[in-house]
Amino acid sequence: MKLNIAYPATGAQKMIEVDDEKKLHAFFDKRMSQEVPGDSLGEQYKGYVFKITGGNDKQGFPMKQGVLHQGRVRLLLKKGHSCFRERRAGQRKRKSVRGCIVGPDLAVLSLVIVRKGEAELPGVTDGVVPRRLGPKRATKIRKLFSLTKKDDVRKYVVRRVIPAKEEGGKEKSKAPKIQRLVTPRRLQRKSRRLASAKARFAGARKAAADYEKLLKQRLDEQKAKRAKSVARARSVSTKRASVKK
Repeated sequence: MKLNIAYPATGAQKMIEVDDEKKLHAFFDKRMSQEVPGDSLGEQYKGYVFKITGGNDKQGFPMKQGVLHQGRVRLLLKKGHSCFRERRAGQRKRKSVRGCIVGPDLAVLSLVIVRKGEAELPGVTDGVVPRRLGPKRATKIRKLFSLTKKDDVRKYVVRRVIPAKEEGGKEKSKAPKIQRLVTPRRLQRKSRRLASAKARFAGARKAAADYEKLLKQRLDEQKAKRAKSVARARSVSTKRASVKK
């Protein structure tokens, strides 16, 4: 079985092959997201703790979280499920996936180092892999360089140098457009948007009050008109009754 070991702190990962099945017994019958000590792999891995993040069986079918089975199953998958990519809107498809319980039928097991041991792992923990692209969001740039809200984020954008295509040409550099950057113009637009919303609410409330007032006035007019017509009808009927007598 091959073990794909990744270390997020350095951004490095390495594939090792383990032929001795006795060393892998610590991983068998464990589920994805469980933590396993790496002492069984050898003295070099003493003190290391690995987290199981996935894997593939010998036919290439990926492990799926939540499938409590040590073999392969066919599931009806849709948008939002892992191990499935929607090609058309609303598409569903029955696909074969491997359960999330580790077994000897796996070809590759993906591990992440949760706790580092005493010894360094060559190619994993001993060096840092430089990031090709820096963070794009303003909050993540602040987090990377430990900035405060008063610091200007635009001065700390990671620029990527593009070498010249021809000899003697000029090098270019690219930088991402900062997302969610709070500028005075954005604050001005926000205050304008809030003010227009408040004005709209106040206008709607005033229009509703005017409508209620007009409706009450119309109802009062209708009541007065009806009372007047009833009084007129009564007076006519009393006159007719007096004439007959």
